[in-house]
Amino acid sequence: MSTTSIIQLSSTSLYVSFILYLIAIVPLALSVKSKKSMFSKLGISLTAVGFVLQLVYFFTRWYAAGHAPVSNLYEFMTFFGIMLVGSFLIIYSMYRQPVIGLFVLPIALLVLGYANAFSKDVSPLIPALQSEWLTIHVITVAFASSVLSISFITGVIYLLKTIDPQEKGKRPFFLELVMYFLVVVVGFITITTVFNVTDYSKHMKFENQKKQIEVAEYTLPAITVPKNAIVVNMKGKNEYEETNQQNGLIEIPASIDAKKLNTVVWSFLTGTILYILIRLIARKKIIALLNPWTSKVNADLMDEISYRAIVVGFPLFALGGLAFAMIWAQMAWSRFWGWDPKEVWALITFLFYAALLHLRIGRGWEGERTAWMAIVGFGIIMFNQVFVNLVISGLHSYA
Repeated sequence: MSTTSIIQLSSTSLYVSFILYLIAIVPLALSVKSKKSMFSKLGISLTAVGFVLQLVYFFTRWYAAGHAPVSNLYEFMTFFGIMLVGSFLIIYSMYRQPVIGLFVLPIALLVLGYANAFSKDVSPLIPALQSEWLTIHVITVAFASSVLSISFITGVIYLLKTIDPQEKGKRPFFLELVMYFLVVVVGFITITTVFNVTDYSKHMKFENQKKQIEVAEYTLPAITVPKNAIVVNMKGKNEYEETNQQNGLIEIPASIDAKKLNTVVWSFLTGTILYILIRLIARKKIIALLNPWTSKVNADLMDEISYRAIVVGFPLFALGGLAFAMIWAQMAWSRFWGWDPKEVWALITFLFYAALLHLRIGRGWEGERTAWMAIVGFGIIMFNQVFVNLVISGLHSYA
């Protein structure tokens, strides 16, 4: 087979797995409401087949590219989705709780949809990425993050089970806020898909942080733009015609990637509109819509799964996010540590989960406290993988 055919097979496998996960949600939802085991068996079978197809995508793309497909944001988030489903299948084999799958699969679909917004091109690796330690580092981090994400999902299930949506106070408010942020991710997928279909494109010329002239392509209408940026018409790959037309509402300093921040702003705008529409149509909070699906859940079991997922995920993250990352940094940049934004947030993630385990074991922070901390931990992981990659300039900006 030609390289093009292999890449096509890889993409098709990923697409079919997405469809299977979407279908699998139905029998998993029925299994939560029904005592018949056939629904859970069907849902898990569809999920397992989808997982195998994701592995087909991963290894065929690896073969076509000649290197592990974890070198950009599309590949990393796609692999993170694979590991998230794989982690669920491991947890299911131990605890037989289809309700976890009912919540894992929508998150996995959001991850895959989010990844799909970025370039899918197979590109040669830049020198800094041409290391086996990159593969070891990224794969370990993705697996660790997926295991820790299971604790987030079981934490959400625990809170949906134990918190009354009609209750007045901070608990339902913050749980609803978590749902809002998930809708913002849907907003990102929606708005990027819409403008991709319309083939929207506009180019901005500006002076970057290194005082070099750069041209950025905007695929969403410009809200945030680099300072003193002007619109240019592209005539060729490196040829353009200046228009002296300024476009954008807010000028951003060169230290922040204005184009990527623009995407974040659009995501929140679209997500907020979607959230308002959901509330208007349903006439109730999202947590009130989800609460009935947790009526048969054993809250103590969800707490135990959250804790065990953190016990497994934390040392894996310490290895991948710190130890292996420092070895790779030494090989790529001749230093183990450089206070790059990505490195700083990896350290923050490590310290947070270390504190969580200390409070759980030493202070007896169980149940709701563990659930809330698992949610915050997931937020830190996503901030590192999304906001730091997309907005803050650093050595990892190539991702």
